[in-house]
This record gives sequence, structure tokens and C-alpha cells, in this order.
Amino acid sequence: MGLNKKSVNDINAKGKRVLVRCDFNVPLKDGKITDDTRIKAALPTIQKLIDDGGKVILCSHLGKVKNGPNEGESLAPVAERLSEKLGKSVNFVSDYNVTGEAATAAVAAMNEGDVVLLQNTRFRGKEETKNGEDFSKELADLCDVYVCDAFGSSHRAHASVAGVTEVVRAKGGECAVGYLMQKEIDFLGNAVENPVRPFVAILGGAKVADKLNVIANLLEKCDTLIIGGGMAYTFLKAQGCEIGTSLVDDEKLDYCKEMIAKAEKLGKKLLLPVDTTIAAEFPNPIDAEIEVSVVDSNAIPADKMGLDIGTKTAELYAEAVKSAKTVVWNGPMGVFENPILAKGTIAVAKSLAETDATTIIGGGDSAAAVNQLGFADKMSHISTGGGASLEFLEGKELPGVAAADDMR
Repeated sequence: MGLNKKSVNDINAKGKRVLVRCDFNVPLKDGKITDDTRIKAALPTIQKLIDDGGKVILCSHLGKVKNGPNEGESLAPVAERLSEKLGKSVNFVSDYNVTGEAATAAVAAMNEGDVVLLQNTRFRGKEETKNGEDFSKELADLCDVYVCDAFGSSHRAHASVAGVTEVVRAKGGECAVGYLMQKEIDFLGNAVENPVRPFVAILGGAKVADKLNVIANLLEKCDTLIIGGGMAYTFLKAQGCEIGTSLVDDEKLDYCKEMIAKAEKLGKKLLLPVDTTIAAEFPNPIDAEIEVSVVDSNAIPADKMGLDIGTKTAELYAEAVKSAKTVVWNGPMGVFENPILAKGTIAVAKSLAETDATTIIGGGDSAAAVNQLGFADKMSHISTGGGASLEFLEGKELPGVAAADDMR
């Protein structure tokens, strides 16, 4: 995967119409934004283009838009918040057509440093999600230069991520990545392709099936692979352990055996839980008080289920992190939403916070866990994309990264 991409620092935006694909897929409640992290993350790129005298046109999706365009998934609240953050008026084009006459007129009236926000790209339905030629061309017609700063959407070959770049490039325009995308490429991409060693990868989460290619790819790249979370029980069962009523993916037992053999053949350390925190059943509701005990991983009673790594495992994993120079972590060690079952995840987060290594959190639940547990400011990088970061860790080429111009 070519990771040396043209960035906003390499383009001359002055007087040019610059279309920036952002990730403004923010949570809304009663029309109000409940978390503006993604908006704040986009500000450095937007501000740079304003300062350079660009005419800045922003686009993004919001929500899944299953029942057609609607005010509940309009980007109007984002325009309001952006205006506050930038300290200047953001001209929101509310037209559900996204790129229609209203958008064309708004862009034509722009002065250098002005900001226009287009309506939710998903309002164009399959034209967006199936990389439609017409919609790609309409987006490209609005701009001279294209910048992708939406890492969370970069694994999707949508019109506003991939298709538009082909048309912009065909008419002689440049395609670059923003600061947020650049940071993801620098940390995630280089951690996998060119890590400072020892390189430790920590994988958790519920299912082995969700991380098949990640496990295989990281085993090739890392020095130590640590497995926790629900997926650990399939590995333990593959080793012949009794796992009681713990979550298991019986169809993936042979795969787990293959990975254990692969680690041995490659001379890599594969660490699995040596003890586990068990309970009679899954907590309901998820944060309910629950009675637990800790047993060795090969001694889970038939009527109990493992819901977190145990204390000895937490120590073992923390020890493995201590000597690392690069650590990538994706997926919690247990049911971290429950305070009683969050101890394993907290122990791993704490060990990452205390190491001098470059620590990279691969989006999704692990990012949520690190934020909730108060360790976010101790990490080198927290990815903004769940699915995108997973695909990066799999070694896949992401359409949004591939679509940017390579530096010559």
C-alpha cells in the first residue's frame, strides 16, 4: 500500500475551490449534537485551507439514511456547531439534492476563505454508496481540488470518497489527504508496515470471525500477539480447555489451531488468558451488579461463562507491553461497559499509559474504552475509524487512501 500521499501542506489552495470530505457523522439527540469530537478533529484541515485563501466546500454523510432524506439526518446542526468553532459563518446548503442549483449558486458566490457545507451525501442514496458516476461528476464540478479527511469512511468506495477523485484528476485537479487522514496513515499504516520493534499487538472483542484477517496479518508483522475478550475462548477451546458457557465460535476452531501453529512456526509469541473472570450469566442490563470469581482458564465450570481476563492474565499482558516499542490495541479484554468486568481492559489501558512505546488504539470499542476510562491523553494515537482501522490492520488498501495522489 502506497502511504506517501500528497497532503494539504503540498497543495496551493489560494483562490481555488477545495472540496473537503469530512467525517461529520456525529451522534444527535433531539436534533442536538451530543459529541462533537469528529467536528473538532476536522478543524485543523479546514482552518489551514481558510488561512491559505481557499474556497472551502465541505461534505459528509450522517447516519445510515435508510428511509430517504429527512430533517433528522440533515447536517444543519453540524453547520451551526462549525460556525461556532471556526468563529465565522458557514453557509449551509440545505437542498436534499446535495449538488443541485442551490449548491452551484452558493459555490459561485464564494470569496477566498469562505466555507460552504453541503447537505448529507447519503441523501443521494445508492448514487453515493454505489459510487455513482453522475454524483461523482457533480461533486467534482463544484471544485478544483479535493481533500479527503474522513478516515472513518475511507474504507468505503463511495462517490464522495473515491469516485469524485477520478473526475477531479481527469480535469487536472489535485487530490490530497487532510491532517486527520495523514495522522492515521502515519501511525496506523507505519505501525503495521514499518514498526519500531519490539512490536506488540493486542486484539480483543467478541468474535474471532470479525478479526480473521487482522490476526493472520498481525502475526506476520508483530513480535507478540495478545488475545483477550470473547474471542479468546475460541482459542482456549482450540487448545483443549473447557470453557463452560463462554462465547465460542465453533466454526473457527480449526482456524485458531492454524494460528497457534503459525505463531510457533514464525517464532512469534501468542499470549492467551491463563485465568479468567467468570459469572453465571451475561449481565442484564449490561452494567448490572454481578457476582464474579476468577479461575484458571482450563478450569471454567460447565455452568459458568468467562466475561473478562483474570488478574494473572492482566499482569502477564502488562509485562509483555513493558518492553515494547510499538503497541497496537484493538478490542476490549472483557465486557468493559460493566464496572466489575472492566478490570482487564483497565489493566491493559493502564499498562499502555505507563509505557514509553508508541501506543495506537485502533478505533471502535477500544477507543471508547480508553476514552471512558480516562486514559485517552496518555495514548500516542487513537484512531477515528473503527471499520477503517480494522481494514488497515488487515493490510487492505483503503479506497480513501488509495484515491489520494502519491508524492512523486
